[in-house]
Amino acid sequence: MNVDDIVLSFTPGTLMILNVVLALIMLGIALDTAPADFRVVAKHPRPFIIGILAQLLLLPVVTFLLTLVLPVTPSMALGMILVACCPPGNISQVLTHRSGGNVALSVSMTGVGNLLYIVAMPLSIAFWGSLHPTAHELLVAVALNPWQMLAEILLIIGVPFAIGLLVRAKLPRLAARVQPFVKWFSLIALVGFIVGALVGNWAVFLSVIGIVLLVVAVHDAVALALGYGTAVLGGLGTRERKAMTFEVGIRNAGLGLGLVFTFFGGLGGMAIVAGWWGIWDIVAGLVVASLWAAHTRRRTGSSTGDATGRTVAEVSS
Repeated sequence: MNVDDIVLSFTPGTLMILNVVLALIMLGIALDTAPADFRVVAKHPRPFIIGILAQLLLLPVVTFLLTLVLPVTPSMALGMILVACCPPGNISQVLTHRSGGNVALSVSMTGVGNLLYIVAMPLSIAFWGSLHPTAHELLVAVALNPWQMLAEILLIIGVPFAIGLLVRAKLPRLAARVQPFVKWFSLIALVGFIVGALVGNWAVFLSVIGIVLLVVAVHDAVALALGYGTAVLGGLGTRERKAMTFEVGIRNAGLGLGLVFTFFGGLGGMAIVAGWWGIWDIVAGLVVASLWAAHTRRRTGSSTGDATGRTVAEVSS
């Protein structure tokens, strides 16, 4: 069974539900993004610049190289590129907190980063996909228009994100009450959708499960290591390294899955890679965060591992 020839189909109603879930995810991120988060980035930009360079430039480059050395089909390679070009997922903040990392940095990076990805994501997918020696033919076959994708993304995630920012700025108490419900409901709904997509196409998933498990595990491990490595090279502190690890390593694969059905006709390899990534990075992230916090607590007596209690501003200066 050639996964490149498989198309996973969903009804228009199901796709509408997915788009609503994605919109709720972006709304939840925006409701948790205060105007102060943007001011912190503007005043102390170094950690943010390091993280954005790792996400927008280094992760796609490394992913592109992985697609050339791993035994993947063209559609699976394009799925890996798609995931790498997606914005960070809001579960990164939960993992950062669990690991004892700098949550303030994670929140500001997720909020400001998602704003940039609204424009950067479709252009990045089109650019890296068009460079791939085999996957570029799939882009030609589906006649991908990055500007049309940008328009769709603005509608699906840009508008909810703008609404969330406005509510947080003008009605902070309402935002604080609503945000936890929106955040967890959308996350649970997204996981449910991904599981449903895999179960509904179980025969297809089983036919490629071995290579998908390997590819996603390697890709996710490299992404997490890339986040940590760039933070170390950038001279950031322990808590900031933890935040950077999850900001780079955790991607919004659910959004990627939605794009697969919207713009790539439910192409099998892309959908399976994005769907499994959405499950695996949560599992792997929880394991890494828990082990990290436990190790740091044993070594220093604190899950943060930063006895000085430095803030983002102090690390940036």
